[in-house]
Amino acid sequence: MDGKLIVSSSPHISSTVKTKNIMLDVIIAMIPALIASVFYFGPRALALVCVTVAACVISEYISRKVMKREQTIGDLSAVVTGMLLAFNYPATLPFWIAAIGGVVAIVMVKQMFGGLGHNFANPAITARIILMTSFALRMTTWIAPFAWRGAVDATATATPLALISAGNTAELPTYMQMFLGDRAGCLGETCILALLIGGIYLVAKKVISPIIPVCYIATVFVFSAVLGQDPVMQILSGGLFLGAIFMATDYVTSPITNKGKVIYAIGCGIITVMIRQFGSLPEGVSFSILLMNILTPHIENLTTPKTFGVGKEASK
Repeated sequence: MDGKLIVSSSPHISSTVKTKNIMLDVIIAMIPALIASVFYFGPRALALVCVTVAACVISEYISRKVMKREQTIGDLSAVVTGMLLAFNYPATLPFWIAAIGGVVAIVMVKQMFGGLGHNFANPAITARIILMTSFALRMTTWIAPFAWRGAVDATATATPLALISAGNTAELPTYMQMFLGDRAGCLGETCILALLIGGIYLVAKKVISPIIPVCYIATVFVFSAVLGQDPVMQILSGGLFLGAIFMATDYVTSPITNKGKVIYAIGCGIITVMIRQFGSLPEGVSFSILLMNILTPHIENLTTPKTFGVGKEASK
């Protein structure tokens, strides 16, 4: 035998798909929602996204430099975090708070735990919750779509979930307005059509599995109907589609097995509805995903197939 027999450990299948490619696809998928946010909330929406992305990228660069770690800003994960976080902002949020959110997401939630792949929770969601508790009024001050054009009153208005919580169902937008994004809310959550376009793109590119978004949204629909709420209005309201498509599907903080994904998504849906119906806050998407992020390691332990031919104790 002329050649040497090379023996190596698995896996033996290589892939050209890199983190940067995946993150680029996610950025492309978010562009329709970004365009919709600028259309409804004006140039300030784009400025908020740019400020948040810049804060995330600069924070990642500085923190990696201080920690003497290899630079990772080239993988575009900080850009994705910045865009997702900005999508959870109201159009009225001051730029300095937006920048603080970017620093919190990258430094506190991501880099302090070791960087991409080591964070226990989604950085954008965790940063949003921290900002919500720290700047509650600023994070819940909404304006109506097209207020930037002067077409409507630019004073603060209520989101559909807030109207439902207050019992003002007569003032709710129509289903079509909700679907197209003609309502008050966070920058990236209002236009369901744009989010669906992005979601379909990610599924087609095999960046995400449809299991989590479909099971999450279906659970909210069914559970809301059981509790006597309008299920269509519930799934179109708040940040459900944004969270289900772009945040709950995060590779690092969601289960890797199909069975685990189903359990995880159903858990997100149940907690979301419970917070909406019985909690003091009208929205529960961020908190539900964060709680299920924490449970992800346990879900994986319960749903990971046992190694064939190996006993229970040995396969752990």
